Amino acid sequence: MDELFAIFSDSGGIFLAVFVIIFILWLLQSVFRVVQDYERLVIFQFGVYGGIRGPGLTIVIPLIERAVKVDLREDFFDIPSQTAITRDNAPIAIDFLVYYRITEPDLSVLKVDNVVSASINIATTTLRAVIGDIDLDDVLSKRDQINDTLRVKLDETTSRWGMKITSVEIREIEPPRDIQDAMNRQMSAERDRRALVTEADGRREASISVAEGEKQAAILKAQGERESSILKAEGERQAQLLRAQGFAAALAAIYDKAQDVDQKTMALQYLEALKWIGSSSSTKFVLPVEMVSFVEQFTQTMSSGMSSNGKTKE
Repeated sequence: MDELFAIFSDSGGIFLAVFVIIFILWLLQSVFRVVQDYERLVIFQFGVYGGIRGPGLTIVIPLIERAVKVDLREDFFDIPSQTAITRDNAPIAIDFLVYYRITEPDLSVLKVDNVVSASINIATTTLRAVIGDIDLDDVLSKRDQINDTLRVKLDETTSRWGMKITSVEIREIEPPRDIQDAMNRQMSAERDRRALVTEADGRREASISVAEGEKQAAILKAQGERESSILKAEGERQAQLLRAQGFAAALAAIYDKAQDVDQKTMALQYLEALKWIGSSSSTKFVLPVEMVSFVEQFTQTMSSGMSSNGKTKE
């Protein structure tokens, strides 16, 4: 019996030691808090706001102080698809993301129970108010403007909770089925119109290019013909000039030589010409006046020669 009591006594001591160790660890963990640089502790002392602590090693007195940890990093929450009515009474479904960060940790704890949940509810009502002032076409085409409007309105409401809305991004806008069908038909018609306009522009530009090419070709052809005529005329002029210069040189040479030719030499030349004419097969001859004069002179010369020969014989 004493041995059994001793065993239980030893077991109770062990359990007590373990309990004391656990309590000390819990007490140390509760008293000494390591607060990250992006975190803050909002302290309440017997339910009364006692300030903000952190970052670093922070002491929180158990049973007297209560600490609420607040994350200062930028975060986001998702607004699920919401149906809103546009100014022209068209229902449209929109879902978007809201990016935020806590700028005043004390207000995010003191002024609202759950700052994220409250912001989600404010975002849904603000969305309906903003979309209700915009026509359907503007909702579909002015997404950036709607993002900015939502951000400003949400920031005005959540600033009293110590929250800063940094950005709002619409992810999807889904109009009703009949409006989607009409938009598809409109897009198809617009694509057809653009295709026709593009084709017409292409034909017009092609015609202009062909006409421009023909004009340039005609201009080049005319210029080529003009230059060719100029070159041809210049060549003929130079050829005529060279022929005239050659003929003038020949005449000058003949004239120089003719001054030394006597009448007998000319007579021999005329006789040679008559010999050539006589050997020709033609039946008609055209004789220059000089040739007729030569014949008369030659006849007279021959007659005088014969007369002188007769007198000599007597």
